[in-house]
Amino acid sequence: MVSAKKTIGDLAAAVRGGVLLGDSRVGVTGVRFDSRLVEPGDLFAALRGADFDGHRFVADAVARGASALLVEERVDGDVAQVVVPDSRAALAPLSAAFYGYPSRALQTIGITGTDGKTTTSFLLESVLRAAGRRTGLIGTVSVRIGPDWEENLGHQTTPESNLVQAYLRAMVEAEVETAIIEATSHGLAMHRLDGTRFPIGGVTNITHEHLEYHKTIENYRRAKALLIERVAAEGGTVVLNADDAGARSMVPFARGATVVWYSAVDAGADIVASDVQLGRNGSAFVLRTGEADVAVALPLLGGFNVANALCAAGLALAAGVEVDHVRRGLEAAPGIPGRMDRIDLGQPFKVVVDYAHTPESLRKIMTLLRSLHPDGRLIAVSGSAGERDPTKRPLQGAVSAELADLSIFTSEDPRNEDPERIIAEIAAGAVAAGGVPGESGLQIVDRRAAIGAAFAVARPGDCVLLAGKRDELVLERDRVDSAWTVEPVDGWVCGAAFGAGRTVDRVSGRRGETAIQSQRAHRLRAGRQRLGLVAGGGTGALPGRQCQRSPLVTRRGRGALRPERW
Repeated sequence: MVSAKKTIGDLAAAVRGGVLLGDSRVGVTGVRFDSRLVEPGDLFAALRGADFDGHRFVADAVARGASALLVEERVDGDVAQVVVPDSRAALAPLSAAFYGYPSRALQTIGITGTDGKTTTSFLLESVLRAAGRRTGLIGTVSVRIGPDWEENLGHQTTPESNLVQAYLRAMVEAEVETAIIEATSHGLAMHRLDGTRFPIGGVTNITHEHLEYHKTIENYRRAKALLIERVAAEGGTVVLNADDAGARSMVPFARGATVVWYSAVDAGADIVASDVQLGRNGSAFVLRTGEADVAVALPLLGGFNVANALCAAGLALAAGVEVDHVRRGLEAAPGIPGRMDRIDLGQPFKVVVDYAHTPESLRKIMTLLRSLHPDGRLIAVSGSAGERDPTKRPLQGAVSAELADLSIFTSEDPRNEDPERIIAEIAAGAVAAGGVPGESGLQIVDRRAAIGAAFAVARPGDCVLLAGKRDELVLERDRVDSAWTVEPVDGWVCGAAFGAGRTVDRVSGRRGETAIQSQRAHRLRAGRQRLGLVAGGGTGALPGRQCQRSPLVTRRGRGALRPERW
C-alpha cells in the first residue's frame, strides 16, 4: 500500500512534540494499536483506552516483532520509540505520514451531526455514482472502497486514525475520486480524523447525544465544530441545515469557508425543498438550487429524509456535480441498512427496524409511523446503550410514552452497566410523561424476549418498531458480544436472536467455537489482509476497546418471555 518503506525517523518528524529515542534508521512496515495484530517490522502505538492501557502490552508487541513504538512513557530496552504527551493524538499525523497523506489525493467530504449522517452519506454516494464518480465511504454501516470492497465496522463509526489513513490510501490505489467520511464527535475529539484534509463538510443537525463523554452540549457542539474548522482552513464549502439550531451554531467556526444553507421550510435558503409530498412509499419534492428547479421522487420515507437529501444535494453541488445528476442519484438511492427497514414475512402487522437511538430521532420515526398507520397501534421496542449519555434515557422514555401505544424497554448494548438499571431510568421518564406501569409499557431485559412480547400482542393493522439496533450482528454486554441478528422465527415472525454460546471475548479476542464464519466474512477478511489492516490469529489483551470484528452467522434461537413491570 505504501510505495517506499518509512523509517522511524521519517515518522517521528511528522509528530509535533515527539522525542525519538533509538536508531532513526529503523524501518517501519505497518502501524498497529492492537498488540495481537503486530507483525515483524510494525510500529506499535500504545493507546490509553477506556478499559485498557496499551502500554501494558508493549512487551507482547515487541515479542511479536514490533520494530518501533509510539508511547507516552519511555520503555526500557533497545527498541526505537517516539515518546509523546498523547499517543492517540500523535498516531494521526504519524499514520498520515506513513500512508503518504492520502487525503491530499482525494476529494474528501466529511458529514457530521447527531442524526442522519449515514443516510446522507448513502444518498451522497448514490448521487456521486450517478455522476460517474468512483467513490469510497467510511461510515456507521460499512467501509466501501470503490465498487468491489466492503467491510462492516461493527460499533465504531469513525475508526482509529491509522485505519482511517489506511482506508484512504486504499481508496487512492483503487482510483477513488471522492471519499465520504462520517465524522462523529468522538472521532473528531479523539483525533481520529486529524491529518485528513476536508475541502467539503456538512452538518445534518446537532441535538442531544454523547454527554457521557462531552459532559455538556456546548462541548458536544465544539467537537462537531472541529470538522467545520478543518473545512474553513482549506477555504472549502460548509453545508448547514438552516432548520436546526445546532447546525446554525456552527457558523462562527466557518470563517474562511463558503457557507451553503439548505432548508425544507425557508424559501430564502440556498437549497430548498418545495411542494413536499410525503407518501407511504417515498417522498416527492421540487429541489430548488438557485440555478435550476428539478422534481425529485425520493424512495425514502419521512420529512427527515427530505432534509437528508437536501444535505446530500448541497454536498454534491459543492463537489461539482450537476443538478440533473443530483436528481438521478437521489431517485436511485438504495435502502439504508437499519433505517426504516420494513420486514414483511406474511405477518398481519407491520414491522420496522430503525437505528433511532436519540430522543429526537425516536420522535421523528414514531411520528412518521403513527401517520402511516393511523388506524392501528404503535408498539415500540427500544433501549439505551450502556456507557453512553445517561441523561438522554428518561427523555427517550418520555418520547415513547407520548407517541407509542405500548412501550417495551429492553437492552441495547448495556456493555458494563447493569441493563436493569438502564431500563429503569428509561421507564422513569416514561412514567413522568404519563406512562402507566403495566398498561402502556413493560421492562424486558432480554431483547429477543422483548421483541417476542411485542409480536405476541400485535394485532392486524398495528406497527411494531424495533429501535436502536440496525444491521449489527452483536449486542455488547459485560465485555462479551452476544451474536444476534434479525431473521425469521416460526416461519413468519422476525426476531432478534441471541446466539447461545456464540460469544466474542472482549479481553482475549477469541471467538466461540460455535461461531460460523460466512463466506462473505472470509472474503472481507481476505480483503483486509490484502490492505494490510489485519493479521492472522493471536491472543493478548485489547487496548482501548478496539476489537475489529468479522460478521457472524448464527443459528436461530428463542428464549422464554420474562416480562417485568415498570
